[in-house]
Amino acid sequence: MDVSDLKGLFAEVKKRMDVQIDHVRRELGGVRTGRASVTILDTVHVDAYGSSVPLNQVASLSIPEPTLIVAQPFDPTLMGVIEKAIRASNLGLNPTNDGKVVRIPIPSLTEERRKELSKLVHRHAEEGRNGMRQVRRDANDKLKKLLKTHEVSEDDEKLAIAEVQKLTDQHIEKVNEILKKKEAEIMEV
Repeated sequence: MDVSDLKGLFAEVKKRMDVQIDHVRRELGGVRTGRASVTILDTVHVDAYGSSVPLNQVASLSIPEPTLIVAQPFDPTLMGVIEKAIRASNLGLNPTNDGKVVRIPIPSLTEERRKELSKLVHRHAEEGRNGMRQVRRDANDKLKKLLKTHEVSEDDEKLAIAEVQKLTDQHIEKVNEILKKKEAEIMEV
């Protein structure tokens, strides 16, 4: 096995770790803070046209002010269905409609709720870090097998393991930065 094959392994490791980071970003994006963000509505599905479709496919979402999301349905007949779907989503939101748009005020968080959300984002971040450790484990196992079958030298294996560790550290640091930013949003009053 030559260096280009190891580069392929590193590229695969990086790609799989990037997927973990994207997953963490999505998970944390869905966690409600005191500030309005349309990503908190990503999990809301509306029963429209005979199937369940994501809210952002039946309405345009905007944030006219920091504590308000406005959903403008493409089809005004879906107004009540959209309102009902948001209410049923367990996000703790209480939408109202004025016949033209659905207004979704974002209530401020209580101290207790902030702590719960903080624990939740830490759990999501830890799942992401664990995913990266699993990718590292898989790569290291592959390298050990290559050493056993004499496809790489001991020196190359040690260097490759060090490179995989470096990639792991970089990606875990990115998760920590995302976590820190989200936690600051949650704790912001």
